[in-house]
Amino acid sequence: MRFLTTRLAAILTFKSRTDPLIGAARVIDGDTIVVAEQLVRLHGIDAPELDQTFWWRGRHISCGTMALAALEALTAGVSLRCKVVERDRHGRLVAKCFSPNGVDIGRRLVSAGWALAYRRYSTDYVDAEDEARRAGRGMWRGRFVKPWEWRIAAARAGTSASARSPDRSSRA
Repeated sequence: MRFLTTRLAAILTFKSRTDPLIGAARVIDGDTIVVAEQLVRLHGIDAPELDQTFWWRGRHISCGTMALAALEALTAGVSLRCKVVERDRHGRLVAKCFSPNGVDIGRRLVSAGWALAYRRYSTDYVDAEDEARRAGRGMWRGRFVKPWEWRIAAARAGTSASARSPDRSSRA
């Protein structure tokens, strides 16, 4: 009960909070972390779901796991500074997060090809996505379904969409 009370107090008091979240990150998936005991969705990007795959060299590769590993590598052993942009429809904080040397974590994931610019909410990383596509980095080396389209297909199927045939995937 105490945990719920503490969590509720943190959520209610955050509305007026303008200071950044600072601290080590615990990675949840390719675009979600916990910083300073707050669940944070990285602003302007959409990474593949953990069980999502992409088609490369004749086989399915787990791009969701690769995105998670990339985010873990970027955040390991450093204290992030996250500037909150908004709260999303699921109640998560949405923030731009930076390493101590000023590297924008979201931009780095997109330019490495393990996340896409989430144009529905921001155009901040379109140039980084274009660069990753041209260079064939990350998922761009194969065929994949955009994460937002993959989630829709998975919801319609009522199961994991990771078993989708590669011929149904498209080079995004």
